[in-house]
Amino acid sequence: MDPAAGACLRMLFLLSAQPWSTLAAGNTYSCDAPLASALPRASFSSSSELSSSHGPGFASLNRRDGAGGWSPLVSNKYQWLQIDLGERMEVTAVATQGGYGSSDWVTSYLLMFSDGGRNWKQYRREESIWGFPGNTNADSVVHYRLQPPFEARFLRFLPLTWNPKGRIGMRIEVYGCAYRSEMVHFDGKSSLLYTFKQKSMNPTKEVISLKFKTRENNGILLHREGPNGKHITLELVKGKLILFINSGDANLPSPDALMLGSLLDDEHWHSVLIELLDTDVNFTVDTHTHHFRAKGESSYVDIDYKISFGGIPRHRRSVAFPHKNFHGCFENLCYNGVDIIDLSKKHKPQVLIMGNVSFSCSHPQTVPMTFLSSRSYLVLPGTSGEDKVSAIFQFRTWNRAGLLLTSQFQHRSRAFILVLNDGKLKLSLSQPGHPVRDVTAGAGLNDGQWHSVSLSAKGNHLSVMVDGEAASMAHSLHGQIDSGDTYYLGGCPDNSSDPGCASPLDGFQGCLRLISIGDKAVDPISIQQGELGSYRDLQIDTCGLTDRCLPSYCEHGGECSQSWDTFSCNCAHTGYTGATCHSSLYEQSCEAHRHRGNSSGLYYIDSDGSGPLGPSLVYCNMTDTAWTSVQHNGSHLVSVKSSNGESPHPVFFKYTASMDQLQAIIDYVDHCQQKLTFHCKKSRLSTPHDGTPVSWWVGRTNETHTYWGGSLPDAQKCTCGLEGNCIDSQYYCNCDADRNEWTSTTVVLSHKKHLPVTQVVMRDTGQPHSEVAYTLGPLLCSGDNSFWNSASFNTEASYLHFPTFRGELSADVSFFFKTTAFSGVFVENLGITDFIRLELRAPEEVTFSFDVGNGPCEVTVQSPTPFNDNRWHHVRAERNVKEASLQVDQLPRETQTAPADGHTRLQLNSQLFVGGTASRQRGFLGCIRSLRLNGLALDLEERATMTPGVEPGCLGHCSSYGHLCRNGGRCREKHRGIECDCTFSAYDGPFCENEISAYFGAGSSVIYDFQHYNDTFSKNSSSFVALFHEDLTLTGEMATLSFRTTGMPSLLLYVSSFYEEYLSVILAPNGSLQIRYKLNRHREPDVFNFGFKNLADGQLHQVKINREAAVVFVEVNQNARRQVILSSGTEFNAVKSLTLGTILGLPGADRDTLRAGARGFTGCLSAVRFGPAAPLKAALHPSGAARVTVRGHVAAASDCAEGAGPGAPAREATRPLADGAGRSGSTDEGEPLVNANRSDSAVIGGVIAVVIFILLCITAIAVRIYQQRWLYEKNESNIPKTGDNAETALKSEFNMQSTVNESQKEDFF
Repeated sequence: MDPAAGACLRMLFLLSAQPWSTLAAGNTYSCDAPLASALPRASFSSSSELSSSHGPGFASLNRRDGAGGWSPLVSNKYQWLQIDLGERMEVTAVATQGGYGSSDWVTSYLLMFSDGGRNWKQYRREESIWGFPGNTNADSVVHYRLQPPFEARFLRFLPLTWNPKGRIGMRIEVYGCAYRSEMVHFDGKSSLLYTFKQKSMNPTKEVISLKFKTRENNGILLHREGPNGKHITLELVKGKLILFINSGDANLPSPDALMLGSLLDDEHWHSVLIELLDTDVNFTVDTHTHHFRAKGESSYVDIDYKISFGGIPRHRRSVAFPHKNFHGCFENLCYNGVDIIDLSKKHKPQVLIMGNVSFSCSHPQTVPMTFLSSRSYLVLPGTSGEDKVSAIFQFRTWNRAGLLLTSQFQHRSRAFILVLNDGKLKLSLSQPGHPVRDVTAGAGLNDGQWHSVSLSAKGNHLSVMVDGEAASMAHSLHGQIDSGDTYYLGGCPDNSSDPGCASPLDGFQGCLRLISIGDKAVDPISIQQGELGSYRDLQIDTCGLTDRCLPSYCEHGGECSQSWDTFSCNCAHTGYTGATCHSSLYEQSCEAHRHRGNSSGLYYIDSDGSGPLGPSLVYCNMTDTAWTSVQHNGSHLVSVKSSNGESPHPVFFKYTASMDQLQAIIDYVDHCQQKLTFHCKKSRLSTPHDGTPVSWWVGRTNETHTYWGGSLPDAQKCTCGLEGNCIDSQYYCNCDADRNEWTSTTVVLSHKKHLPVTQVVMRDTGQPHSEVAYTLGPLLCSGDNSFWNSASFNTEASYLHFPTFRGELSADVSFFFKTTAFSGVFVENLGITDFIRLELRAPEEVTFSFDVGNGPCEVTVQSPTPFNDNRWHHVRAERNVKEASLQVDQLPRETQTAPADGHTRLQLNSQLFVGGTASRQRGFLGCIRSLRLNGLALDLEERATMTPGVEPGCLGHCSSYGHLCRNGGRCREKHRGIECDCTFSAYDGPFCENEISAYFGAGSSVIYDFQHYNDTFSKNSSSFVALFHEDLTLTGEMATLSFRTTGMPSLLLYVSSFYEEYLSVILAPNGSLQIRYKLNRHREPDVFNFGFKNLADGQLHQVKINREAAVVFVEVNQNARRQVILSSGTEFNAVKSLTLGTILGLPGADRDTLRAGARGFTGCLSAVRFGPAAPLKAALHPSGAARVTVRGHVAAASDCAEGAGPGAPAREATRPLADGAGRSGSTDEGEPLVNANRSDSAVIGGVIAVVIFILLCITAIAVRIYQQRWLYEKNESNIPKTGDNAETALKSEFNMQSTVNESQKEDFF
């Protein structure tokens, strides 16, 4: 095999088969030979040497001659030791020693490399780790394997720290092997066009690999095109590589564009690998790989069999790609294993060379310098006394602000300052006696790109130019130009008196190059050698700018921005929060929303928390359980008819959540169902005897299902077939009877693993007048099997174990706990040195501790009250590359910033321990619930069933969630969660929050009889002392009500007694509130006026009354409570009944109460409660226990507060009381709703009603027969032409036929 082709195939195999980091090791080829020990002494050089015997030539590993190693003249951070390997080699490892037999050794160092001995590049061990660990003594050898390796001729070791009791001392070795490469240089106008034979290429996979280096930030590296605009293009745009892929599909809005890499115009080699397999694409730049599936369906290996490198030939260039060609070098360019450069050098006919192409890489290199900190500066001399000032340089930075250049004129009366401010260049001129003048140029200059700056002053004109854009200040200079003798770049020394150094801006952090002062180019090497100027915190001959947003640690679409030493994430509109947009803003389920006390409504839920799936919008229906409803785009009635004998097209349903999101929702719930309602006429639902399916539906996994409803998947029967009650016993589904009239069928699909329905197919519509229509309801799911998933830890030695937690770059742990113990470990996972742990360290202290290689770190939350109160507490800990945080309940979130440029990866290898530790010490005693790691829920209950000392489940939820039961509702324990018992509340709903309201018409009333409730009071209220029948005596009571009315006077509430004692709440003729207590029939009532204002104003008002013996507290509209004292007595004796509305004949009542009782109440009443008695609830939602009488028009209202406003009418949108719950209409008898005694007149009325009903039925049947005949004749003569008309006619026909034969309807569950 040709050596060039063999090298290309070897590289291609490595790039295609292994991750780049694995490729880097080079172990397969034993690339670990020592490279430095055989070099002559002249190959070693250094910044300085302490003496001739401490020279760099003595720096080989284990060398003892001379002074036994290299030591510089001065031990500081500007020293370096350099090796010239003679040619480019592959370097895989390095080793260091200290000076032989001395106290001189280096404890940490930087490693840099270069091809030509200029423009050095710094090697990084990890994404943010620069330094290498050095030695701890003089003679031991510290090896470090380079992952990945690199290719270079020159290496530099830069000591960072050394033995404080000695000085810098080093002996070194470099390991690796020879590196062979083929190179080609493009001058920005040239290219290579490669043509290959169709049969010679791989028919299924296309692989392109190369290395490149350039100083230009734009240029096309490769291009291949085909018909209809199909093309693949790799282009360098602003120092980043973009892979454009266009499938040629005109229906797609834009081609795929994938961006990788950054700062690739740094004149260093960068590797590229592109793999295409149909529409699957792997794109790798250096160590970063991205996999994606391109748009469209066509393969990319079927396009033109020509591919150009370095640019697009002029005759093939289209308007879509007017961009410039590549200017720089390629190395080891391979296409499907073919070495393109080798073919070009041999002038093979497959490669057409266009333009000036050379096969070496002699690109001139610039010498940049790096300003490392805000205290960095460079001082350069100028030529004083000249009549002009000029300065030229290029810079690149991520910082938005910083001082770039300042200088005084010779007589120090004037000075100019050039700064970067908010990404713009600002030139300021200060002159005595004149205001400071400014001019700005450029924008967005902190983008990491190189920008050129030219500043000049001559005569009275001062100007600055940025990237060709000029800005000037004409007639700004007063007096003659006389240039100064000192220029400050990037910052100033501490003792400088230059006016420009007084700028409030920090120094510049970034890179400068190509500096000229006064038309003289500045040599950075002279600066480095101390021959020119002075500096602080500079790295010369390298640009140390790095892109901290590559790779981006911002998750879930967060936008990354950066400065010199950090990055930040903008999480707006992502649905996530935190330093890296890791934590979801939303609850995991409707169940979690429910136990936050939220009512029914639209909510975002994030089923996998911080996982990759985004939040989805669902409707949460909060009943006794939380139902999650996911809508789709086909909730309307779908009509299916055959057209011209062709089968109807299936209908596809698209949900508001993606299939992955639906999968997560379904996985975590207890039950799911989806309802299908069919209307069929001469169309079958089930598969006929010949086995050919005529209808089916498709589920989440694209599997076809032919079962319907609750039947088994293989039964092929509807519910009526299984139960034997179909309308035709010959068939197993009603629709299969093939009748000529409509048959309605409702099915409920509840096999969770098959849902949701994504497609419904009905094919049996070929018969004349055959038709099917159906509606598909939303996906409904209930419960959350992870929210209540819990385990009880009964001994300190017990624990649950799970697989190792994988959270290298970002990790979050969340759970609930409750305990009475003083301390214990919740979660622990160990590595070799790394670990992560969450524990209750003290009753008031929860601690999150971890180590990722930077030393142990702790974040602690302290509470003013103990956590060991046997109530549920929520813990959420997060650790990412920027910070660690811990929050417990609603206490302030505690954070700790990660060290700059430290280790970032959490490397664990042991099992995850829950409720204990590997040492079986400091175990947790109590309950842990809803444990999630990076959004993934752990099944504690399943693991607890097989673990001694741990029990599944945990009771005692009411202590934590009982506050959700409001308005007198009582918390009841469930195995998973709680439920609220609203029996003794005036409210209803899952949390007793739904207001029970009723509209009272004129003359209407509700009477509640306390006799029937004596036993209930005695069991459920300490305020009630129940005796016998008429002896219900109260020493105190609490009454509440809300009302809205415009009538006055009005009786709001009246409680009577067998002894002519009473409580009345009325609105006086002026609309003010009055409360009257008469607790002794021999005395006058106590009357209390609350003259807040006219309360008969159509607005909603609330009244609360609380009596304790003779002390009464009254609160109106949540105003301050008012206290009054009764004089009539302290006990309410023989309580008889409570009346709302009109009441006549009140023995012993005062005149104002009689007048209000006669007038009654017209308007809306709600939330009425007297002790545990809720009269409106008993009337509107009877349970069979209370005796309630309704007179007149009393109808349930949705909410008394609705429609409330200035001048709003009191009447509500209402519904009459249903049978058993009351009735509307007036009655003089006031018949009780429970155990009512029916009079003879009522029986006679009932008989008459039955006779009238029979006559109406006969008439309806006759009309129906006529309608059927007319509709049949109409359909025969006039078939609807449009889909909309057909659907309208279909709905009309459903409505007319719905009363014909109710036995044709069936429900499938």
